Amino acid sequence: MEDSVVLYPSPGIGHLISMVELGKLILKHDPSFSVKILIATPPYNAGSTAPYIKRVSTTTPSITFHHLPTVSLPLDFSISPNQETLTFELIHLNNPNVHQALQTFSQTSNVRALVLDFFCTAALDVATTLHVPSYYFFTSGALALAAFLYFPTIHHNTTKSFKDMDGTHLQFPGLPPIPASDMIKPMLDRTDKAYEGFLNFSTDFPKAKGIIVNSFESLEPRAIKAISDGLCVPDYPTPPVYYIGPLIADDDRTGAGGGGGRPECLAWLDSQPSGSVVFLCFGSLGLFSVEQLKEIAVGLEKSEQRFLWVVRSPPTEDKSKRFLAPPEPDLEALLPDGFLERTRNRGLVVKTWAPQVAVLNHESVGGFVTHCGWNSVLEAICAGVPMVAWPLYAEQRLNRVVLVEEMKLTLSMDESEEGFVSWDVVEKRVRGLMESKEGEMVRERVIAMKDGAEAAMREGGSSRIALTKVLNIWKRGCNY
Repeated sequence: MEDSVVLYPSPGIGHLISMVELGKLILKHDPSFSVKILIATPPYNAGSTAPYIKRVSTTTPSITFHHLPTVSLPLDFSISPNQETLTFELIHLNNPNVHQALQTFSQTSNVRALVLDFFCTAALDVATTLHVPSYYFFTSGALALAAFLYFPTIHHNTTKSFKDMDGTHLQFPGLPPIPASDMIKPMLDRTDKAYEGFLNFSTDFPKAKGIIVNSFESLEPRAIKAISDGLCVPDYPTPPVYYIGPLIADDDRTGAGGGGGRPECLAWLDSQPSGSVVFLCFGSLGLFSVEQLKEIAVGLEKSEQRFLWVVRSPPTEDKSKRFLAPPEPDLEALLPDGFLERTRNRGLVVKTWAPQVAVLNHESVGGFVTHCGWNSVLEAICAGVPMVAWPLYAEQRLNRVVLVEEMKLTLSMDESEEGFVSWDVVEKRVRGLMESKEGEMVRERVIAMKDGAEAAMREGGSSRIALTKVLNIWKRGCNY
């Protein structure tokens, strides 16, 4: 029978893309494996995945997708405060379906490993029951992994919620001091159901046979050393950690560009001077209020910089639709009167989506205003594009602290206590990224790190060595 690896991503498009790229990497370096990906279908917006899955199935038929049966979530969308709560519950309810899928796969192949997204920690029990070696694939960086591994220690050493620790900086091994307010939003309140989910998977991490991380050694040496020295899990052995990144999509992010031809924004970039355009894009779930969109527009106009800006509709005020996909934006209604006409010679606003990897690698793009999602950070580094950090959700505020203070790969878009960014801050940061000495220093650091990323993925590089180690373990089948 053939050897197979089963990958189980959480529903979000960003997590799915990373897991698919892991599957491609496995097949590239050992085509004797088969890769099967379990898909849990959420009844809420997690980014458009169907077009992406269809395209991967066509271009990489050796990766097969298995859609788990739909489950009903016994949660009231109108009162559930966090989408992460829904994800944890969805994965928990899918355990019987995962169990059945693994049993079915084992009839025709040797299942060498079940690789779990960290949101899918509930399936760890299934792997244990079926004697399938379990690994985590951590789609963020070593900095976030260090924080999560140490999180149970912080939880047991305090009774306060992070939201009540005004002015407190948390001390994580391998990281600069992290303001308590910069912890992941669903973790700010320890009475929140989502907090319990994050605590559970942080506690379960050391139980896996290994952790695979989408990062590379020269990017995060201090956090990686703290993890390898066992400082992040004081009372339990830390499992082997394999840094095999950067894994980024080699084409557009979602396949949702429409039309099948070359997107308009790339044609527009062709006509712009080299390194002159600031790209603004905030992930598949990044939404701004109408007021914030107008401030961004004013800031861009006053910055006098060329820009390409992806705009999504604001979040709905209807709580029953909070987790559903927003409608297509009405740009004329959302942006200041006359903005599109006044800036048409140096700016382009596109609705909802742009092929981010292709945009970042375009010669005309010289800066990136990003939400600090880890996929986006790696894509910018691999393209050698400096960033302005504007975190919105997930672990992005945590990422910003390290990206700005330690890695020095970004400038920070500083918001008010209420999270609002005024037009003058937008103007200052966009102009500073493109014209200031500080922006030039960030650019030089990013270009140097691009070289580090390329070195890690070459034959004999740190990421290639790490990948070979884990593939050899799976091949031998001796890790349970």
